[in-house]
Amino acid sequence: MEQNNTNTSRRNPIFPVILAVLVLGGGWYGYTKYKHGQVHEETDDAQVAADISPVIPRIAGYIVDVRVKDNQMVHRGDTLIVLDDRDLKIKLAQAESALKVAKSNLSTAKATTTAAKAGINSSKAAIHTIDAQIEAAKVNLWRSTQDFDRYSNLIKDHSITQQQYEQAQAAKQTAEKQLDILKQQKNQANEQTNVVTVQSDATSSQIEVANANIHQKDVDIDAAKLNLSYTVITAPATGIVSKIIIQPGQYVQPGQSLFSIVHNDDLWIIANFKETQLNKMNIGQKVTVTLDAFPKHELEGSVSSFSPATGSTFALLPPDNASGNFIKVVQRLPVKITFNNKNDELISKLRPGMNAQVDVHLN
Repeated sequence: MEQNNTNTSRRNPIFPVILAVLVLGGGWYGYTKYKHGQVHEETDDAQVAADISPVIPRIAGYIVDVRVKDNQMVHRGDTLIVLDDRDLKIKLAQAESALKVAKSNLSTAKATTTAAKAGINSSKAAIHTIDAQIEAAKVNLWRSTQDFDRYSNLIKDHSITQQQYEQAQAAKQTAEKQLDILKQQKNQANEQTNVVTVQSDATSSQIEVANANIHQKDVDIDAAKLNLSYTVITAPATGIVSKIIIQPGQYVQPGQSLFSIVHNDDLWIIANFKETQLNKMNIGQKVTVTLDAFPKHELEGSVSSFSPATGSTFALLPPDNASGNFIKVVQRLPVKITFNNKNDELISKLRPGMNAQVDVHLN
């Protein structure tokens, strides 16, 4: 019994020592964490992000060929999908034929206008000729009238015969009739000139219509060629193709998302910090990034920008604190962090969505 008491008294001094070590160790750990927290802000709510371009057809059609596979590396402009183009080739041929018809109509309108202008010139020349004939007829009428007046005086005293008088009278009447006929011909020529002028104006309008029609057909051809080019769907950017869920023979609609291309030339980190952590954070501050997939490798980055709103604001169903009971919840704000060394080999292994640990150096 005395021996047990002796052993117990010997062991008792060890417990205070261990307790002291634990207290000192805990205190030191707490102090270092406190000091670290004064100049650092950390979060594990962070993921790798990248631009993702959807592959979307611009026209409807049946798929003829799919030239990419899952997770394949593609470059901007590479052919991804080929659609059936037979209908669009027919439409292009129709548009080209319509253009030929429009150009033929223009040629016809120009020829008609030229003929109408020639008719106008001919009518004007005929009017000038008739004017000359009218002047000659007026002279002839004046002379016949003078002869008739003289013969009228001479017939009274029987200085001339009745036949001579009647001949003078007939010459006067003939000259009058000839002048009337020429005037009527001039009126007809003027009317004909007006008609030809109206026709010329109409054909000139037809030329403008034909030119506009040609322009429309040119636009139709351009549209047909553009739609035909859409049958070959190319990569909008360089990156890695996602899972391919389409097959040849499948019908696709304009705007339908077929698959995506993840850009691999620019990656960054989206870290969701609590709003209470943003007090001392500024753009340009140094950041240490550790990926869960590569815990032994640290990447250096910097704060690039802050989101204009919290993540909950952009949610499909954002919270409405004005309705129901209000429970205050600390919000998180997405912060974009870019890598300083984009040539690091590890960055090429990163994929969007990977989790990361982010440490922002506030000093």
